[in-house]
Amino acid sequence: MPKAIEIENFTYKYPDGTSALSDITLSIEAGARLVLIGPNGAGKSTLLLAMAGFVKGTGKVLVDGLEINRGNLKKIRSRLGCCLENPDDQLFMPTLFDDVAFGPLNMGLEAEQVKARVAEALQTVGLAELGDKAPHHLSAGQKRAAAIATIISMSPKIITLDEPDGSLDPRNRDNLVKLLKDLPQTLIIATCNMNFAAALADRAVLLDKGRIIAGGDAKEIMSDSKLMAEHGLEVPHKTE
Repeated sequence: MPKAIEIENFTYKYPDGTSALSDITLSIEAGARLVLIGPNGAGKSTLLLAMAGFVKGTGKVLVDGLEINRGNLKKIRSRLGCCLENPDDQLFMPTLFDDVAFGPLNMGLEAEQVKARVAEALQTVGLAELGDKAPHHLSAGQKRAAAIATIISMSPKIITLDEPDGSLDPRNRDNLVKLLKDLPQTLIIATCNMNFAAALADRAVLLDKGRIIAGGDAKEIMSDSKLMAEHGLEVPHKTE
């Protein structure tokens, strides 16, 4: 099975010398739905940033077979799309159409290709009728879907999402689960919500204090009450 992400002995320290990630080795198969779980400050967000080449440490990170380095960054970021924790950080244009078109335009696509990409992305996330709307007028759930649309429009192979369920009510969280389940891309999701994680993932990696504590089948890891309690996490209500 081809690998979406391969990380070997990756270590990253903040500028003040504090360790953020220590000796991370991780392999994620193409097509996987993997959740990064762990308490706040465990290193989940930093690990997602490392996968996209936004933080540089020691060790090796490969995305779709390409090692992250200055020469490969443009190719890598066309293959891996990042959804940030706060969707407002990704929605900055006058209209939703403009936001979703931003990526394809910067890829150099022709106007008709861009229109087609935008229409397909907005249709996929259930916002087909809102292209002319100002992003700041969208609801929290619509903003989250819109941020995902800005990534989908660039047709990446891999999508990372940082706490995508944050600030969502139960209905919008359920809608997000349905949306993510239907996406064909490899998904790597950082979350502290174990029920959300259990609803989506086939694999889980537990991080704490910048180190991988456990990795493997999501149901097995998240149903281990002793392991979860040791790292300040809850067993999900449903792991079926």
